[in-house]
This record gives sequence, C-alpha cells and structure tokens, in this order.
Amino acid sequence: MMWMYGVVIGHLIVGILLPWIGALPVLDVYHRIVEAGFWPDTAPLAARQQQIWWISLFGPTIQCMSLWMGVLVYIGDRQRSALVWTWLAIGVVVWGPQDMLISLRAGAWIHVWIDCFAMATMLPPLFWLWRHDRRAVPSTDQTAQATA
Repeated sequence: MMWMYGVVIGHLIVGILLPWIGALPVLDVYHRIVEAGFWPDTAPLAARQQQIWWISLFGPTIQCMSLWMGVLVYIGDRQRSALVWTWLAIGVVVWGPQDMLISLRAGAWIHVWIDCFAMATMLPPLFWLWRHDRRAVPSTDQTAQATA
C-alpha cells in the first residue's frame, strides 16, 4: 500500500517540477533524444521551444492525475476495495501501450523505457492489492436470507 502512495507522491512531485525544469540544461540530452525522432540533424530552436512548452503543459496534467490517483488509492486503502485497484490497473493498461505506440512511431525509445518502468512498478502492486482485497460478493439469495 505504501508503494502506491509513493507512486502518487512521485507523480505529484514530477507534475509540479515539469513546468519549472523543462528548459534546464540538465534535460538537454533528453531533448536531443526526442528531437532525433523528428529531425535528422539538429532541431530548429522553435522545435525545442515547442517541446519545452509541451513538457511544461504536461506538468499540470500529471499533477491532476496524481490527485485523482491519490483519492482512489486512499479509498482503496480505507475500504479494501478490489474494484479501486481494478480501475487503477485498467487505467495503466489503457495508457501504457498507447503511449508506447505513439513514442515508437516517433522513435522516442526513452519514453518507451519510461513507460515500461512505470507499468512494471505499478501493475504488480495493483494486482497484489486486488488479490488481497477482493471479497466474495454475496449472492442475492444469501442477501435475502440474511435480511429475512
């Protein structure tokens, strides 16, 4: 459970930082790797500026997603709800392959590896939590007998 709270906090921190660090020299290697998928030589300055803008714009999206994820993890933790873990896992499974495909089309292997890492660190704990928290749902016959 603590791992999933850590994932939420990690997403929140990254989301907060992205608008501020997109243009820092520490990300130059990252930018060149992504640009190589679109420009055989050095990318024009406008392309770099647009990439920094997209990264900055993506930050608030990650922040918002981390808040939604945090609420679901909190509800799942408090209610021991397998349904919450199921929906979080479905979200990861829907997002990951699509993100990887888009990244592969652009030749942005760095994103594929980041996505693989994210899926590998989120899906096993979610599966474990789902197995741990799933409960047998009483049938309508059992519910009727209990209330009679």
